[in-house]
This record gives sequence, structure tokens and C-alpha cells, in this order.
Amino acid sequence: MSDRKKETILITGAAGFVGRAVAKALRAAGRRLVLVDQVRSADPEFPCVVCDISDAAQVRRVFESERIDGIVHLAAILPTAAQKDPSRATQVNVHGSLNLLMLAREFGVRRFVFGSSLSIYGACPKDVVVSETYHATPEDHYGETKLIAEVLGQSFAALQRMEFVSLRIGRVTGAGARSTTSAWRSEIFEFLRATGPVEIRIPYVASERILLVHVENVARAVVRLVEAGRLEHRIYNAPCESVLVGELKGWVEELNSNVRVVVGEREPEGNPRRVDWSRFRGEFGFEVVTVVEQLRRASTATLSG
Repeated sequence: MSDRKKETILITGAAGFVGRAVAKALRAAGRRLVLVDQVRSADPEFPCVVCDISDAAQVRRVFESERIDGIVHLAAILPTAAQKDPSRATQVNVHGSLNLLMLAREFGVRRFVFGSSLSIYGACPKDVVVSETYHATPEDHYGETKLIAEVLGQSFAALQRMEFVSLRIGRVTGAGARSTTSAWRSEIFEFLRATGPVEIRIPYVASERILLVHVENVARAVVRLVEAGRLEHRIYNAPCESVLVGELKGWVEELNSNVRVVVGEREPEGNPRRVDWSRFRGEFGFEVVTVVEQLRRASTATLSG
């Protein structure tokens, strides 16, 4: 493990919500980091090299300037943007991933951790608990690009001496996401500090289940995959929680009476409602800090701060 601690890890999408949390967790674990993103990071503690991963020449310059031992690949065009511009999504999510895989092979990268998505499974029947062996039937372009990138990675791993592992991640929550299409994922934490009336809109029916994972749990899971001496599998469902929308509404409103959560009439699309992540739990002894506990901690921190 001491030799592993000296390795340099490249993180793509490092200026993003998940990327920032992963960079922080890996630095705390003692790793040297090379951070890249298509935009400059606003955090001076985690400066990024500006790099469009769909441009092979730009990516090559990063590999030629730094010794890269491992990769955490989080850069992607997200679902709403992918729907609006499927060509750009394909360039980044598929061709960008291929650029990284080819250079990882050329430069002798040991392990490639891919931030995949539970959207690979599509919207499954409500009572189905989805394991990693469940058939992949993505229902949107984002899910399709993630599946293609997974297939490419597994092909490279089968033919080359490189470990490729996919972590299929659900809806990520936590303060600071800066999402324009799913603002509620951050607001349920950020608005706990409200001293006057505020409203949060969650678009789903109260009786529906959604899979949620706090960004800190995602970061912890990625660190486990980076640091593990040997991986038993190539695909893992990320630790997450199946939460009733009505229960989530109740938790938030109970923690701060100034907050009103308005639920909608939509059914969740593109993701399963229940997932089996026992493969990850069993191999790594991993447990999540639940969403309600994260909300309580945020509320306590707000009151004490």
C-alpha cells in the first residue's frame, strides 16, 4: 500500500460536483493528483488543467507532461445536455473515453476507474431490485454513451494489462452541485439554513422511490476502488439508497419548518427504483451514511455554525 500511496491519479471532470469531492478525498488519502476539466476550477486548492478530452492531442499533452499511474474518469456531458446535443455528448462521453483508454494503454496506466451510471439499466419495473447482472437497456442518449464507454473499457481490459472498473452511480445529492435542471438535489441540504420561507420542488410523485447517494459516499467509494489491491469484479453498483419521495419531503420539512417541499406528478425516468449493491458492500465492507443522517448533520452544522 505504501507504493500505491506514491501513485499519481488523473481525475477528469475534476471541476464538477463529484470531481471536486473525489479530488478532496484522494488528496486526504495522500495521493498526488493531476486534475483536468474543460473549464477552469474556481477552487484555488484544486486547480485544473483545461483539457477537452474529446481532443486527443490535448489529452496526449497531459500524459506527456505527467506520469499517470491511475485514472478516475468522471468527465461527461450529463443527461439534459446530452438530450439537447447528442453529437457533443457522443464526442465527449464516447470518443473522449476512447482517447483516455488508448493513452492509458500506451502510457502503462495500472487502473482505470470509470464513473458510470445506473441509467445504464433504464427504468426497471418498480418491484425489481437491480444487480450488476441485470440486463442493460438504457432509455436515453446519456445512458447509451455510458454503456458504450463501459464496453470499450472492458474490451481494453480483456486485451491489455490494464484494470478497468465501472462504478454505476445513482442520483447524487449534496450541497454545492450547482445544477440547473435538478436543483433540489442540493437545495434539500442548502435550504436547511433558511431563516425565512423557502420552497423546494421535487418533480416526482410522493409515493415513488428514487435512488440517492450523497456525494461524500460516492467519493469514499471511488477511493476504495483506487486503493484496492485486487478487484474481484469489473462492474459495481455504487452504494446508494432507495428513498420514498414523500419521506424525503417529510425529513426536510421536519428539520426546518421554514422549508416547504412541493412534490410533482412525474414518475422517475431512466433509472431503476431499487438496486442491489451488496457486491460493493461485501468486498469492501462499505456502509453509507444515510440521506436522512446527512440531512441531520447538515442541519446541525447550520445551527452550530
